Amino acid sequence: MDYGKFRYEEAQKQKESRKKTSHITIKEVKFRPKIGKGDFDTKVRHMHDFLNDGHKVKVTLQFRGREVAHPELGSRILDAVLEELGPLAKVETQARLEGRNMTMVLVPDRKSSKKSDNDSKTSQNNEERQSDAKNEDQQDSGEAV
Repeated sequence: MDYGKFRYEEAQKQKESRKKTSHITIKEVKFRPKIGKGDFDTKVRHMHDFLNDGHKVKVTLQFRGREVAHPELGSRILDAVLEELGPLAKVETQARLEGRNMTMVLVPDRKSSKKSDNDSKTSQNNEERQSDAKNEDQQDSGEAV
């Protein structure tokens, strides 16, 4: 075997190993203490999509001016984010105040996402069974008359 062939095979092995790696990116979502309900819901929906795609989400709460004097408003919003996302997200880094920003990092909780997928499939199957049973009952009652 010559050296050129050896180098080529090594390059192919490295290329294959790079294909198999998963790239986890960090998506950042920025909030303000005086955020409206509609904007809040939109940002939480985006976070939900990011977590379902397997990305980490960095939640940043920006304070301006005198808002820094009230970090409890920021922690209240971050708690509401966690409550909205429910079992989908797991806290990797707790919320902490760094200068004028309060940050928290969330990671997707794999156990709950698989469980929720299975739960939705089983609930769909149950609904189909119930509707099939109702249709059969209606057909039976129609034939008896």
